[in-house]
Amino acid sequence: MKVLILSTGTGEGHNSAAKAVKEQFDKNGICATMADALDFASEHAARYGRNLYIWSTVRAKKVFAGAYKAGRAITSSRHKSPVYYANTLYADKLYRYITDNAYDTIVMPHLFPAEAVTFMRRKHHLQIASYFIATDYTCIPFTEETEMDYFFIPHEDLLEEFAGRGIPRQKLVPLGIPVSEKYVNLPSKTQCRKKLGIGPDRKCILVMTGSMGYGHVESLVARLVEGTGEDTFLYVMGGTNEKLKGRLRETYSGVDRIRILDFTENAQEYMAAADVLFTKPGGLTSTEAVAAGVPLVHTNPIPGCEDRNAAFFAARGMSLADKEEKEIVRKGLGLLADASAREQMRLCQGKYGKPDAARKIYEFIVKQGSGGTQDKGLPL
Repeated sequence: MKVLILSTGTGEGHNSAAKAVKEQFDKNGICATMADALDFASEHAARYGRNLYIWSTVRAKKVFAGAYKAGRAITSSRHKSPVYYANTLYADKLYRYITDNAYDTIVMPHLFPAEAVTFMRRKHHLQIASYFIATDYTCIPFTEETEMDYFFIPHEDLLEEFAGRGIPRQKLVPLGIPVSEKYVNLPSKTQCRKKLGIGPDRKCILVMTGSMGYGHVESLVARLVEGTGEDTFLYVMGGTNEKLKGRLRETYSGVDRIRILDFTENAQEYMAAADVLFTKPGGLTSTEAVAAGVPLVHTNPIPGCEDRNAAFFAARGMSLADKEEKEIVRKGLGLLADASAREQMRLCQGKYGKPDAARKIYEFIVKQGSGGTQDKGLPL
């Protein structure tokens, strides 16, 4: 078996899922290569594709709410969406890469390569085992127009939604969203706190903003600082947003209990140390939090799939959420003060979470073996 894992950088969550799956193949001695699908596109095509993705899944609630209706209207056996056609622009180059390197299995935690592979199966009759990994707790627009052997989805409670979008039920496999083993095999809370210099008599809040530092972070942090005392440490992960981190560091210069952090590969240690995590409801970060067993408060989502993520978690007791920042902070600080509520949330996370998704996805793919269905004579 020779595996190609294709993602792209429209958000670090997709890449994190890709790395988690690769981790399992590497661990078991199976050749797996990870690549960015848009590296095969021209600069113009890559920019166009990223903009389309943001438009269809992020920019506005009205766009997302209407995306399924619009997608179904423009997608048929002979007509595909603009997202599909954008990804055909580099598909031939990617096809040559796949065939030249004799890959027999391809795993895609992103819509873009799934669209490109769909085109290859139609144009080139590509026979390769093809797997899509959904990285949000909803069926994002245009997933239904991709043609995969199997679709890994986050939870069995989403089977009806995905099937209702036209994806064959027999192709839906509810194994979860893959996360790295480091979120599952964590050091103890005491060990992580000792490493970070947090005493046993202190409380700890972690604020995560996503890889690009999204959201109204400064006002959220101000409310948290105002609502807590000297006994509470507050760590803020600002991702790659240098301007945001600079402003926060200037505002809280000299305040030892407020720490503004750069992007780190050790986020799991901060999660393990935290009493409560405030984060935007990205699919991967939320899943990592559940794997780590940290009580979770979802901050204002980017309109689109993150609304659906927050709703999924809150409905099952795995997080707290609200549309108003003031209420988000009030609920979060209430959770910080209530040990029994935190324990109840961890129990719900244990009930609904799937921390071993990466291993189970790996095992499913290996069991299926290499090769795939061959699509002939289908419209491009």
